[in-house]
Amino acid sequence: MLRKLGAEFFGTFWLVLGGCGSAVLAAAFPNLGIGFLGVALAFGLTLLTMAFAIGHISGCHLNPAVSIGLLTGGRFPAKDLIPYVIAQVLGGIVAGAVLFVIASGKTGFDVTAGFASNGYGSHSPGGYSLAACLVTEIIMTLMFLLIILGATDKRAPQGFAPIAIGLGLTLIHLISIPVTNTSVNPARSTGVALFAGGWALTQLWLFWVAPIVGAVLGGLVYRFLGGKQGDR
Repeated sequence: MLRKLGAEFFGTFWLVLGGCGSAVLAAAFPNLGIGFLGVALAFGLTLLTMAFAIGHISGCHLNPAVSIGLLTGGRFPAKDLIPYVIAQVLGGIVAGAVLFVIASGKTGFDVTAGFASNGYGSHSPGGYSLAACLVTEIIMTLMFLLIILGATDKRAPQGFAPIAIGLGLTLIHLISIPVTNTSVNPARSTGVALFAGGWALTQLWLFWVAPIVGAVLGGLVYRFLGGKQGDR
């Protein structure tokens, strides 16, 4: 269990540092910024690389919503849920701290500008409402769980799950960065919101509630779709 928790900690650390780091440090870099597409790819690539690196150790959840969805789908024991969530959130927070140290080394850095935090209303990148952001996060997380559960089913082609899951997360970001800055992961949201403070912390509740609701729905839907022969 200690090795599993260590894998979840470092995996989530890499996900938040790689994904949010690309948004904070590189998305709008003068003249050569990577933009939304680059940030979406960064999140997908961090998950893909970690899925290959630690999937065989911990399952590479890197996300409290994913752990809850896998539990709902019958793929994860309830006794391991809380330790996994703690390891994931701690990994996200440490990544946020490292990113803050790096980003604050540049003159003019302003953490209150958002620090890759998720938001709704006036803090949504595209100015989307609370209701729109809530629906987006629920649906995106639901589909993410369907991808994860389907790709890791014993009946699916073997060895390709990390690619499908990483590309799935990339697609989710391509769709929803303009809406919420894309969470689908409470650990990712918490890791940067703690340093952004203010509105980011005030709105953090949505990025716990919506991904968890979506993950539970995704687990239930796949239990229906997968039938009794699914790998549970």
